[in-house]
Amino acid sequence: MKEESLNWEERYQEGDTGWDRGGPSAALMQWLDAGAISEGSSVLIPGCGYGHEVIELAKRGHKATGLDIAPSAIKALNHSLSETGASASSLGVCADLFEYEPAQPFDVVYEQTCLCTLNAKQSQDYEKSLHRWLKEDAILLLLLMQTGDAGGPPFHCDLKDMRQLFDPSRWSWPTKAPLLIPRPKGPRFELGFILQRKS
Repeated sequence: MKEESLNWEERYQEGDTGWDRGGPSAALMQWLDAGAISEGSSVLIPGCGYGHEVIELAKRGHKATGLDIAPSAIKALNHSLSETGASASSLGVCADLFEYEPAQPFDVVYEQTCLCTLNAKQSQDYEKSLHRWLKEDAILLLLLMQTGDAGGPPFHCDLKDMRQLFDPSRWSWPTKAPLLIPRPKGPRFELGFILQRKS
């Protein structure tokens, strides 16, 4: 299944990147400061865009891989990594979300931008990819977009639907309350959960 819907490269070329915060997300910073990611972890960021999170992770000694379908975004990310001296351990990869196969599974996947752009069928395929990309007992840092709207993208990630998508037979859900992360503009917000991959 190929990545569809919006022409992401065209949007980067036109500077139409309203989702870009200009820096790493508040959720990632909170999780990093809380020690949620073990030292020297390999971390995948699907739909990384300009890769602010990739750069932050690399600066902290993690082996970060940013994945995006837009060549312009990946070119900018790899340039930034080279400037920071982190390009030896971290990199940006330009590839289709549904065709990407890493050489080995990751310790962590940080998901904040892809799920809310996908329709129901794509979401099911994406969940399978997330599970496959992770080592057993590895963690998924999952941000669920809350729009309250029927349409999209971004699509509203209803928590009941998400618990069915990320089935408890395949994922361990936390018992504590999620992070609540406001979006830079408007009333939308994200709920942040740390899920653990089961076998």
